[in-house]
Amino acid sequence: MRQTSLLDISRSSVYYTPAADPESIRIMHAIDAIFTECPFYGSRKIRWALENTHQIRICRQHVQRLMRLMGLSAIYAKPKPPTSAPDALHRKFPYLLRKVPILRPNQVWGTDITYIRLEKGFCYLVALLDWYSRYVISWQLSETLDIDFCLENLQRALAVRIPEMHNSDQGSHFTSPQYTDLLAGKNVQISMDGRGRCMDNIFTERLWRTVKYENVFLSSYANIHAARTGLDAYFPFYNTKRPHQSLDYRTPAELYFQK
Repeated sequence: MRQTSLLDISRSSVYYTPAADPESIRIMHAIDAIFTECPFYGSRKIRWALENTHQIRICRQHVQRLMRLMGLSAIYAKPKPPTSAPDALHRKFPYLLRKVPILRPNQVWGTDITYIRLEKGFCYLVALLDWYSRYVISWQLSETLDIDFCLENLQRALAVRIPEMHNSDQGSHFTSPQYTDLLAGKNVQISMDGRGRCMDNIFTERLWRTVKYENVFLSSYANIHAARTGLDAYFPFYNTKRPHQSLDYRTPAELYFQK
């Protein structure tokens, strides 16, 4: 290519994609299983669980590096908010939902990002959840943590419904002006989890646990395309057929579309 010649770089390096290390993937899958069961575990306890439950002996620094790569952070109270790293240049919005009763559909939407295990790698899942009904408004998969999949997911959801309020953590995806401007343009109030408050987005954390135990862990998706196909079948089941004990054994769709 002419561009590579002008920049004096190897043409092969432009097309090179680093191969996933099978051992790292195996360890990350084990971390994912531990974290899904105990999202309040930090790197020390995950290292302990890896050794005692999965017979994997690695140092704490290795665990921390893999957790950062996976976008995982324990949800116990601490200075750093969970999920994704904050950006000091982005505006942070206050948490607006303390002691606010959730009484109707589309009053509050919550969002978050989670790691999805694949046979030879991993990808990321973002979803928008209606807090009142637990109905999944929209979801999207991505091979990277670039912001584009979060923006696409929000745009798709806003094309169908407009919530009164949107809640997220203080991760850089959700504090980005690209993201918040989409909400502001629809006059949606923006709420963000308080720093160190582990319960502010608990509904989405419960969703991740359900999706992983009922679908992802059972399916062993080979790649992101298989995961997309499988989740495309699972989420309609979750929304329209799976009764929720917390909803008096009604489905999310029953509450979300109630008249």
